[in-house]
Amino acid sequence: MKLRHGLHLAYCTNVHRGETWAETFGTLERHTLAVRREVAAGERYAIGLRLGQRAAAELAQPAELAAFRRWLDRHACYVFTINGFPYGSFHGTRVKEQVYAPDWSTPERLAYTLQLFELLVNLVDPGTGGSVSTVPGSFKPWTEADPARRKAIFAQLTRAARQIADLAERSGHDLHLGLEPEPCCTVETTAETVQFFDAWRESDPAVASQHLLRRVGVNYDCCHLAVEFESPGPALDRLAAAGLRLSKLHISSALRVRPDTAGRAALAAFVEPTYLHQVVVGQGVDAVRRRFVDLPDALAATEPSEPGEEWRVHFHLPLHAAPGAPFADTRDHVLGALDWLQRQPGACQHLEMETYTWEVLPAALRLGIEEQLVAEYAWTLNALAARGLAGQDLADRVTGKVRS
Repeated sequence: MKLRHGLHLAYCTNVHRGETWAETFGTLERHTLAVRREVAAGERYAIGLRLGQRAAAELAQPAELAAFRRWLDRHACYVFTINGFPYGSFHGTRVKEQVYAPDWSTPERLAYTLQLFELLVNLVDPGTGGSVSTVPGSFKPWTEADPARRKAIFAQLTRAARQIADLAERSGHDLHLGLEPEPCCTVETTAETVQFFDAWRESDPAVASQHLLRRVGVNYDCCHLAVEFESPGPALDRLAAAGLRLSKLHISSALRVRPDTAGRAALAAFVEPTYLHQVVVGQGVDAVRRRFVDLPDALAATEPSEPGEEWRVHFHLPLHAAPGAPFADTRDHVLGALDWLQRQPGACQHLEMETYTWEVLPAALRLGIEEQLVAEYAWTLNALAARGLAGQDLADRVTGKVRS
């Protein structure tokens, strides 16, 4: 939906199953329109679309694309952003570290991403920019084992930036790609993000001289950076000071817990076989002690915890509700990021709620999917309205739709 200061807000449809275009479209018909009726009846409604490679190739067929464009018009919907992070299957099978494959060292990742932009220019409203979020280069163990991969990543990103710039000029749309820092990846902290972009600039002077950094920036996922114990204001200032574009802001929350006996026992409910749930161990903001690639690795470690130590787990939690003792969440990081955006509302126009973990949430945290999404809209819109970024009347109306 369109908010104040040119902001756009959507939920990411990666919460739904769908690897083919027919499956993806089926979830839009069944779930997205139902949520739309609750939160934006009578208004133009934004969709944050997730398309894997197979669905994107099928939607690219002219007849399918024209039919979808008519569907969007019929239902007063528009697409302003596409999640291009998971290339292949994302639900109901082991994803784990394969979510980063193919990475940005490969031609497959480049071709897939450019196809998403070709689709996007046919789906965005006139005068509206379009963004695609993507993997943060690669998975760190892969680049550490193969240092040459980093050079290939830079080369592929340069090709992507040039072609996105060309498409933006031809289409008249402001198009931008956002690398999404994530724990245990090539780019995981904002400091590493700045270092990565500096190294990319150094690898090819054309990156800076041709203003290609306008086309490739950062997708700031609040869950991911909170897991890294970063403070949102300084983190976002660091990116801005480095001249990096904030392509999109993922409104998302992570799991926090003290690693005592009760905390470790309760974490067993969050161990599941589908997604990677990295664990970062710290003692306050910017005080990271250790990282684990997945939650079972952390639980199996025998190293004793230190007083005041906290684990932050890459497990996206619903925005509208606290997980309950012994857990806490990182919604304070989201609110801090929105405080930053309030001070400079032109810094990023694309906002997306991304709680893709619905299928693997412990039963106590899981509402019906549409009910959860409406509740997340209510929480987010109230947070935005409190900062003058959305109307309080809209927030109140959506809040009234939440079941008590």
